[in-house]
Amino acid sequence: MQHIRADWLTEAASAAERQGPGNLLRIVLVVMMLGCALTAWFLLRGYKRKDE
Repeated sequence: MQHIRADWLTEAASAAERQGPGNLLRIVLVVMMLGCALTAWFLLRGYKRKDE
């Protein structure tokens, strides 16, 4: 079994901390898409009604 060098492991851990705003950006994009879908549904539901 090959031993993992400690410096490689610490380098990988520090690189993981410098990843950036990945999860926050995903959450913001999902909420924005849901908001657009709800807004479109709200605005377009009035066109479905037929006035007689």
